[in-house]
Amino acid sequence: MSVDTVVKETSPKMNAVIEDFQRKLSNVRTGRATVGLLDNVMVDYYGSPTPLSQMASVAVPEPQMLTVQPWDMSQLGAVEKAIISANLGLNPSNDGKVIRLPVPSLNEERRKQLAKQVNEIAEEHRVAIRNVRHASNDALKRMLKDKEVSEDEERSGLDEVQKLTNNFIAKVDELAKNKETEIMSV
Repeated sequence: MSVDTVVKETSPKMNAVIEDFQRKLSNVRTGRATVGLLDNVMVDYYGSPTPLSQMASVAVPEPQMLTVQPWDMSQLGAVEKAIISANLGLNPSNDGKVIRLPVPSLNEERRKQLAKQVNEIAEEHRVAIRNVRHASNDALKRMLKDKEVSEDEERSGLDEVQKLTNNFIAKVDELAKNKETEIMSV
């Protein structure tokens, strides 16, 4: 194993953290209806938790409305219960065939809560990136201790890993700032 290998393995791991961050950000509400709002809703389907997307079709007929139509009509109540328990701030209305979810426009207080939530998610992902850096640095230090690399090679490897860390943390900051701007704009 070489310094280059450690540095090359660090980047995809940090990229995975960024992708996860983008996925989580897409689930944060911005006042517009998107299918992604219901991605984390799990329905108790005959005793096993099942993602809503695997048992119903979700559509956006209007900018402020979501519709959920379960493929198994006997599960309509369970789907409605799961949406309520997901605590998304949505109030489902059920007409016997389709669940309609009006997405209310956000008030100032709710916008601030969501911005705070975005910052918490961003901090979790910054920590995850730092954990990847820590693992890479440990690998480099272990290689130096086992005399697989020289001190200069280890130092340059540590510098490269730090540059990667700074770049990826800057990406997290930028994505969080953009999402916060999107939430706060009326």
